[in-house]
Formats: sequence, structure tokens, C-alpha cells
Amino acid sequence: MEKAKVLVVEDDIHLLEGIRDILELDGYQVLTAENGSHGIEVLQKQASPPDLIVSDIMMPKMDGIQFLKEVRKENRWFSIPFIFLTAKGERSDVHRGMRLGVDDYVIKPYDPGDLLVKIESRLERHRELNRVHNSGMATLKRQILTMLNHEFRTPLTFVVAYADMLNNPGEQELSQEEMISYISGITAGADRLRNLIENFILLVELETDSAKQTYDWRKGPIASVQGIFKEAQERVKDLEARNHIVTVETPTEIQIFTGDVDYLTSAIVLLLNNACKFSEPGSKIEMGATVDGKEISLWVKDHGRGVPENEQEQIWESFYQIDRALNEDQGAGAGLAIVKGIATLHGGRVALESKPGSGSTFKVILPVTETEPAGVM
Repeated sequence: MEKAKVLVVEDDIHLLEGIRDILELDGYQVLTAENGSHGIEVLQKQASPPDLIVSDIMMPKMDGIQFLKEVRKENRWFSIPFIFLTAKGERSDVHRGMRLGVDDYVIKPYDPGDLLVKIESRLERHRELNRVHNSGMATLKRQILTMLNHEFRTPLTFVVAYADMLNNPGEQELSQEEMISYISGITAGADRLRNLIENFILLVELETDSAKQTYDWRKGPIASVQGIFKEAQERVKDLEARNHIVTVETPTEIQIFTGDVDYLTSAIVLLLNNACKFSEPGSKIEMGATVDGKEISLWVKDHGRGVPENEQEQIWESFYQIDRALNEDQGAGAGLAIVKGIATLHGGRVALESKPGSGSTFKVILPVTETEPAGVM
């Protein structure tokens, strides 16, 4: 296997050359820089980043601590393993480096063998993390492709079939009722396709942590939850189409909490869709909020078939479904995984109370960060 590429940053030219010679003799490709500023220049010139960085702490122009900060600012360099070279009297700087994300350190004067062992161990750890990450992503891709293959066929069949009947009505002219029926079928299929795509995009964002960035810049204080339930109810067309009786229960006042209204609305939409899917037409669906100490629960309750106790942990996993072949329920099994991801994003958790044949109550439980109550609008 080809040896890795290592960037060495050291202001002592003799020590720099010595480390370079040690690494090159062991088969490594070596880049060198004489201080942090020079190190940034070297990194910027590379078509691909080095596999590991070894840097002194005490250097002119830009020391090792500042160099580490600059490296960690760049997404393309963020995951590069970083080893500090430090004198015995620089332990406080090592602690600063550890807090900033340095991976290891070597105390000078060092043994060449120890340096090589530390470099190889950090590289192997990095390779293992990449293997796990890539394996997880490959599994996620396979799951998505499998579910897309199944889930996209049904609504596409509706859209194509109804469109074909509109374009080729045959010898008899279509009646107004038939045209309305075909257009409704196309609309229903298109809506389902849109929901599938939106859910998969959100799931991938949550699985890859890119949703965290969106949450960080969109989050803010929330003093009312009624708007969340109202918007969610309006977005779930099956509630009216299946004649469900919907009730909303919210406290007269809640404590202000931090959150993202769009994400929380999406979570309630998914829970309402789930309730519709597993409830008989015309049955009652309840939703609301409950304040309990320093937590607020947003919940949706149905009176459907319920969830067996031995399945209640797994249903929050991506693409997990209960007796899919037996029940032939629509959906990709991504909804509850998204709800759990949104709760986690808010520093909260999910919960389920359910008995087979008696319905289910799904909860998104969020921490309350403020102490003063605010009236619910």
C-alpha cells in the first residue's frame, strides 16, 4: 500500500530536515513548511490535502495553535489528523491544542521510532473512521435506492396511466367527471412523489449532519406552538380526505424554548401522516403540547392498530417498517427516523406510548431553556 502524504511544519530547519529524512526513509511523501503561515500556503497549493500534519507549537509569524485554528476553519482540511511537536514546558499549549481538536502530541526530544508509531497509529485510526463512514453512507444509499425503487413506482404508475388516458381517450370523448377524476389522480401521484423526495432529502441532511448547519442559523425563541399545529394540520390533506376528527390541546401558556419552527412543523406533519396511515377513516386523531417541568412535549395520538412492544425501539430507525408485506402500508419508513433526527437536532428526544389495538401516542420532547412563561398566541 502506498504510504501517506505528511506535512511537517517546524521552524528549526535542522529538526525539520531530520523529520523529513526519517519519514521519507519509511516511504512517506513529505511536504515541509517553516511556520504556520508557510504551512497554510503549502496546503493551499495542494491538489489534494495531506493525510496528516505534524507541527511544532512555538514558531514565529504563526504558531502551532493559530495554525491549527486556521486548518480547522477549512472544510477540506477539517478532518486531517494533527500531531503537535512540543517541548516539556509547553504542556499548557498542548491542553489548548487538545481543546481545539489536535489528535496527538510528541514531546521533544523524541525517539524516531516513537514518532513513526504515532503517525502510523493516527493514520490507521483515520482510515478506519473513513471506512466506517463510507460503509454507513453505502448502506444508506442502498436503503434509499431500494425504497425509491418500490415507492416511486406506485405514484409514477398513477401519473403515467392517468396522463395516458387523458391524451388517448379513445373513440368516446371524456366526460367532465372523468377528466376531473384523472386530473385528481395525477395530482395525488405528484403530491406523493414530492413528499417522498422532500423526506428523502431531509433524511439525508439529518444523517450527514448538514441539517445541523441549517438549524444553527434558523433557530430562535418559540413562545407559541399553536401555529405549528395549525400549519401541520393544513399540510396533511389525508385528514380531510379520510374524514378524521382532529382535536388540538395546548396549554394556555408555555415557557419560551429554542427551536426551528419549520423543522418542528415537518415533524408534526410526519406524525400526522403516520396517524392517518395507521388509523381507520373517520377515526379521531388528537395532537397537542404538554409542559412538564423543564420539558415541553409535542404529541400526536391516534386510535389505530398500535405498535407491538418489541417493535417500539426499531420503528425510529431509517426505513424500518412493521409487517410491510402483510399490511402494504404506503410510505418509505423514513418518517419516524426524520422525526427522531429533528428531536435530536433540538437537543431533545422522542417517545412512544402504544398498545396493539389501542392506538399510539408519539412524542417529540424538547428542553425548555427559559424560565419566564409566555402566552400562547
